[in-house]
Amino acid sequence: MSPREGLALRLRQAFLDHGYEQLTMSGLAEVCGLTRRALYHHFSNKEEAFRFVMRHDGDTAIVAGMAAGRAKLDAGATVLDVLTEIMDIRYAENRRKLSASPHALEINDKAFRLARDIMIEAAISFQTQLSGLIVEMIERRLLRLKSTTPDDLAQMLCDGARGSNQTLPPIPVGELPVRYRRIISAILYGVVEPSK
Repeated sequence: MSPREGLALRLRQAFLDHGYEQLTMSGLAEVCGLTRRALYHHFSNKEEAFRFVMRHDGDTAIVAGMAAGRAKLDAGATVLDVLTEIMDIRYAENRRKLSASPHALEINDKAFRLARDIMIEAAISFQTQLSGLIVEMIERRLLRLKSTTPDDLAQMLCDGARGSNQTLPPIPVGELPVRYRRIISAILYGVVEPSK
């Protein structure tokens, strides 16, 4: 594990265990096993540390999700299985970590308030990569689009997965992969027959 990954892991756990508001930079340093000086060497304030975790976790989830999906694709899995795996790792893995925290609502709120730009950048990056994979699946003749583009399909798939994470009442985190699969199946294959 690189020092950067180790720092992100310690910071994430500190926010999950103690929330955002209750931590000061001194408290954050202590919980992470750092001196204040060491923490200030990396970040000017708590918001920068939080944004660092958000960026790191988002980037890590995208890389891991795409790699897992590609591995399934190369192993001959169905398009539905590939896309479900990608969405589960990209979106549900962080949701599973967050759900174990007594500060989940506060952290989710802070993420949207303090790191919305990072979340948007990650969404654009992920959707672009997913669109590229869809193009590859089309080229391999595993998928044929009828009335949409790879970019639009990637957007719909991501919207469905993100929407599942924000559904009310909340979906138990253990059920997210099943929900992703249902949504992806509905988007890919439809769920209704046209009436005559």
